[in-house]
Amino acid sequence: MKIKRCDELVSWAEVQDIDLVVGRRMREYMTGSHRSIFHGGGLDFVGLRDWQPGDRASSIDWPQSTLTNFSPLITREYEQQSTARVVVVADTSLSTRCGVGGMPVATAIARAVATLAFAGAYLQDQVGLITFDGRSRQISVRPGVGKNHALHCVDAYQDVVLGRAEQTLNGTDGTFAGMLRKTSMVPVVSDFLFEDYMQVLDELLELKATHDVFVLLIDSCPAFDLPSISAGWVKGYDVETGQSRLFSSSEIQQMGKRVGIWQEMVEVAAADRGLELLRLGADPERFHQQVVEFLAERRLRKQ
Repeated sequence: MKIKRCDELVSWAEVQDIDLVVGRRMREYMTGSHRSIFHGGGLDFVGLRDWQPGDRASSIDWPQSTLTNFSPLITREYEQQSTARVVVVADTSLSTRCGVGGMPVATAIARAVATLAFAGAYLQDQVGLITFDGRSRQISVRPGVGKNHALHCVDAYQDVVLGRAEQTLNGTDGTFAGMLRKTSMVPVVSDFLFEDYMQVLDELLELKATHDVFVLLIDSCPAFDLPSISAGWVKGYDVETGQSRLFSSSEIQQMGKRVGIWQEMVEVAAADRGLELLRLGADPERFHQQVVEFLAERRLRKQ
């Protein structure tokens, strides 16, 4: 299935629903007899930087902006005392464009980005976004706070997948570690349907030495549950490797099962490396509940 440029992976109505679901679930962790997941308060001034989409108008330093003739605007950057900095690493590889019934894998990843970003907003955390594919990695959104910033993270992911923004290599060493300046919680959201997933897991294991890394594996079996076809052969094209070959009708019917076996291998490889992994299914309500519960309970354990 090919995604049209005018499409949205996650509609505005669904983003609002995610915000409500996350808010309802997070309030359960804000009250009650359990230990609080919050500590500290206040803001520390970090410095000045160029304005970015999603920045609040109140953060603009107008006197400094006059020195640049308001192009670009200059904003004051603050760092909030919070329990963690969350940097979501989201997969934008070509396999995420695949799916049946108008529902590509990237939609589930966008939902996960939205859930993590809005949960971070409720937790008073700074949330950032790194996107990656088989060719490059980039810091799509630098860490910031608030619901508007969370929405900016969702839009930035969609812009890359839908071709509205180019995926480029940042001026770093090309690794996730090179893009993370401070100790962070790093949820990695991917289908891991690419050949060098072992290399990525090895890199995440090294990253785990200084950051809190965990994997959200998108269950992609439904995306490859292809409809029945008449007896014959179908030419298939691998979007990741560029290779093509003929598939029999029986092989087509087994595609979803083969994807499931591949992802089970990813789970085993992650467990062998000591990486915590949560496999996310297709049910939206259960999806958000799983992510929020996993994130909040993990935060409590880390404290």
